Amino acid sequence: MDTRPGQLFENCPTCERETAHSVSIELRQERIVGGRTKYAKEPYRVSVCDSCGETEHLRMNDR
Repeated sequence: MDTRPGQLFENCPTCERETAHSVSIELRQERIVGGRTKYAKEPYRVSVCDSCGETEHLRMNDR
């Protein structure tokens, strides 16, 4: 199995098998609910199936 940087083999629920995925980390701005309006940047793991395009976003700080 040849892979390129940022590519992993993971289970895809749409394809119902293990496929190559392009994986990256992105920072998303989120609003913090409270007295004053504040925003925080949170890291998300983004995984895109190279076969069907199914995309999964996972907030890293929830792990």
